[in-house]
Amino acid sequence: MSGLLVAGTTSDAGKSVVTAGICRWLARRGLKVAPFKAQNMSLNSFVTREGAEIGRAQAMQAAAARVEPSALMNPVLLKPGGDRSSQVVLMGRPVGELSARGYFGVPAGSSPGTGLHEGRQQRLLKTATDCLEELRATHDAVICEGAGSPAEINLRRSDIVNMGLARAARLPVVVVGDIDRGGVFASFFGTTALLSAEDQALVAGYLVNKFRGDESLLEPGLEMLHRLTGRPSLGVLPHRHGLGIDEEDGLRISLRGSVRETSTAPPHGADVLRVTVLPVPLMSNFTDVDALAAEPGVAIRFSDRPEELTDADLVVVPGTRGTVQALEWLRRRGLAEALARRAAEGRPVLGVCGGYQLLGERIEDHVESRAGVVDGLGLLPVRVRFAEAKTLARPVGSALGEPVEGYEIHHGVADVRGGEPFLTDDGGRPVDGCRVGSVWGTHWHGALESDAFRRAFLRRVAADTGRAFVPAPGTGFAALREEQLDRLGDLIEEHADTTALLRLIEDGPPPGLPFLPPGAP
Repeated sequence: MSGLLVAGTTSDAGKSVVTAGICRWLARRGLKVAPFKAQNMSLNSFVTREGAEIGRAQAMQAAAARVEPSALMNPVLLKPGGDRSSQVVLMGRPVGELSARGYFGVPAGSSPGTGLHEGRQQRLLKTATDCLEELRATHDAVICEGAGSPAEINLRRSDIVNMGLARAARLPVVVVGDIDRGGVFASFFGTTALLSAEDQALVAGYLVNKFRGDESLLEPGLEMLHRLTGRPSLGVLPHRHGLGIDEEDGLRISLRGSVRETSTAPPHGADVLRVTVLPVPLMSNFTDVDALAAEPGVAIRFSDRPEELTDADLVVVPGTRGTVQALEWLRRRGLAEALARRAAEGRPVLGVCGGYQLLGERIEDHVESRAGVVDGLGLLPVRVRFAEAKTLARPVGSALGEPVEGYEIHHGVADVRGGEPFLTDDGGRPVDGCRVGSVWGTHWHGALESDAFRRAFLRRVAADTGRAFVPAPGTGFAALREEQLDRLGDLIEEHADTTALLRLIEDGPPPGLPFLPPGAP
């Protein structure tokens, strides 16, 4: 077997979910399968066991495939630092901060496609194809995910993730379209028609995603699409709530709409805990709150309104790629004052990574924002200095008497000058974070996925706020995530043409697919 590429008519068409579903379906058939995305742009990232940083979506897809994630699965990761620049992470390690023109190697006054940028892009494409071939050599199948749309013709000459990769590796391409947005047939046709003849030859079929209603009503459109393009529909996937796990582009809570949310079972205690998450600029790894959302009796909302902090039992300040920028944003909106009032009243606040850093006394940043020394919110006795080297780690420790696992992705180095340690090692020695009263801070992402610690933390929040909240026993986050990945596998197995998908994975793109000139009837 070999593999295929899952492309999409747009961003957020469902490529990540479909890729994960195919991985889980193949893994359940007993095949050794790996996910792959040559180039990812996301602020949601993960650290592999060897200390490499990759996109969260590829880590989720590796879990779907039941394999350990590695840097091979996402060789290029772009982490935006604003509208015009991104940190470039190559093979799991940061190699520099570049503007879009700098990344594509395009001098001022020229345009992509002039040939001036092709040396760098060829090297990146070779890195991507080398990683793909290494995965192919050790797995039965590799399911690749594209990015955005393959019909972004302004970027075609520099493409290493869509048709550029498909052509280099001779991968059949399945195009996913989100029918919930409308215009899916035009999107399928237009996407195909805008490609060159060589690229079109790899487009093997279409997969309709997020359909609501009677599938028979789609048949005339699917038949006409087949006649117009010569390419079949490979399935109609129904709309399912709670399948957008480990998002790259959207702001949503991954396990919202899962079996836990749709359950009619009440909270175990008399009260519901209300959690407000601040959507700071350049927010990263907001998946940290997924484990809270999975708890019965915990209500999550994202809000940038100070008045919505007043009735919250817990406020979470999440990670960010722009700590100083987020700090300024909090002050402009009156949220800094609202957080200070909460701390003075003994009401819980949790800062994670960048959110932890800005709760401290001072930030010295000559790396990320290059703002120099700025005052933090002063809610924790911590001073932060940004280092050139990025900390990438998978630490373990304990907090509130319970074991905790997490992962670290940060340039900031914290000098803790008081308070109590948040996380300790087996000997009780501090390893990360700080707590003063009801204000908590840690660099560790994913800590709340440790079930016993999460329940202990929620009991402490309930005690601090006077709530009669009792965490549900047996709410295992890993089990819920597995259940959700199985739902993705079911979606493919029950609603996609799995016979056709297997044939494409085994045999590659079918020969003789017709060429569609742009605008062809």
